[in-house]
Amino acid sequence: MRAGPGTDVTVTTQANEKIYKAAADTALLKSEIEAGEGSRVAWLPQESILFDRASLTRELHVDLAETAEFLAVEAVILGRTAMGESAENGHFRDRWRVRRAGRLIHAEEVRMEGEIARLGEQPSVLSGKVAFATVFYSAADCEALLPRLQPLLQDGYAGASLWKDKLIIRAAASHGFALRKILVPVISLLRKDANVPKVWNI
Repeated sequence: MRAGPGTDVTVTTQANEKIYKAAADTALLKSEIEAGEGSRVAWLPQESILFDRASLTRELHVDLAETAEFLAVEAVILGRTAMGESAENGHFRDRWRVRRAGRLIHAEEVRMEGEIARLGEQPSVLSGKVAFATVFYSAADCEALLPRLQPLLQDGYAGASLWKDKLIIRAAASHGFALRKILVPVISLLRKDANVPKVWNI
């Protein structure tokens, strides 16, 4: 996806992405985003649901111009708890690389494999939560927004951190709806009080 100079672009998905049991090998999903000078880009796909024995490698590569604003949300749900389903085993890898004017400003790697339900029970991982998300925001107003973000995260299993020109929010919840209750007001604030895309409410 490319956003030209001065544009305001929001990209989302029609529905939740469902990753079913893998018969063999690993599915690869690669997203590439370029944001021109003065553009505002929001990358807001709906949650990815991993079923038992799913195998997914996901990559996000972003190139920002010096004055571009960028918001990204990636959320994962391990099984559909409302249907009595769980993701006991599987493979999930999430790789992010974000650059501004050619400089690497954010890199992260998430990898869960094997007995992912047991791994998620550990306090240092998900503490038993099955829905989790990362929110990334980079713009000139990051520092000003941090005090407004923190009250939105107090009632959830979530936190925010600021480093130079980027904000990172991590959130986890016991199910997808609870995670959305955290994410929706956060996304709205970072989009200058704009609502989430309409398909999120269908």
